[in-house]
Amino acid sequence: MNFEDVRLKAKENIGLYCKACKVCNGIACKGVIPGPGAKGSGEVFVRNYDQLRKVKIEMDTIFEEGDIDPSLEIFGKKFNIPVFAAPIGGVQIHYKDIYDDRTYTEAIVKGCVKAGISGFTGDGEKEEVFQGTIDAIKSVNGMAIPTIKPWKKEEVKRKLRLAEESGAFAVAMDVDAAGLSILGKFGKVVNPLSTADLKEIISETDLPFIIKGVMTVKGAIKAYEAGASGIVVSNHGGRVLDDTPSTIEVLPEIVKAVGGKLKIFIDGAFRSGNDVFKAIALGADAVLIGRPFAVAVYGADEEGVELYSNKIAKELIDVMKMTGTYTLNDISEKDVRIVK
Repeated sequence: MNFEDVRLKAKENIGLYCKACKVCNGIACKGVIPGPGAKGSGEVFVRNYDQLRKVKIEMDTIFEEGDIDPSLEIFGKKFNIPVFAAPIGGVQIHYKDIYDDRTYTEAIVKGCVKAGISGFTGDGEKEEVFQGTIDAIKSVNGMAIPTIKPWKKEEVKRKLRLAEESGAFAVAMDVDAAGLSILGKFGKVVNPLSTADLKEIISETDLPFIIKGVMTVKGAIKAYEAGASGIVVSNHGGRVLDDTPSTIEVLPEIVKAVGGKLKIFIDGAFRSGNDVFKAIALGADAVLIGRPFAVAVYGADEEGVELYSNKIAKELIDVMKMTGTYTLNDISEKDVRIVK
């Protein structure tokens, strides 16, 4: 079985909204919410994908042969490649109810662990969503990162305790979920949080705390001032605000501002090992991938997740072989070119 087999199987299983496209670029699902599309015009998802195409890789095969090691060490853990599954919640709403959030998350985290990587897990309007992800994290001895939405502070603190009890090695909050109007339709309101709010929340746990949904230098600095251990440069796949830049466009300026002070993750239409290489070259520490992992689950459960992860790993190693980069630390801005 290869990933094309998985994708074709997913087309039968994934429901009405996602088309499990051969090229997952946001065009076929423009504005499809519920579903995997982006908000409004749907152009932000498309822009994330298109701007990555403008980052080109500088090939160089004149170098001494050596072992290629694409592994990442972060928050006391080592992973085969700098790739994490992105958090996805509410799969019964956005995809199809052959999975619920617990069974979906189990497939994600178990498949990731088999492939030597890890995943962020989701949160949602129903209590069983987060509890399901916590149960799944326990099943892999804490090798995943639960993501909490910006609920009222007391609820966030309660969920922090659950995250700690799961044995998770880090915890995240997708602050950009404040733009998910669909949650309000279910009576679960999410709101922006101030730097002081985040500082108070982060002080409640000893786990490394990652703030997801940072798209500006000022946002990155505020996350650092709040005590975050990491940020995810993310526009939530275009699902929370139309007309934003792509994530790869803002990454270099954010790296310049806070690189080395905290870990920098990025998401936004990364689809291949080549794309991962581009992000590392422009200063990210790791990449999150979302929608293709959903396709992997609906196509072949945890086996699909493992297969897709291994596909990305092979592609990344191939690029490193063709650029004379032996480790992630060898990859730098000199290895890419941005074309207009």
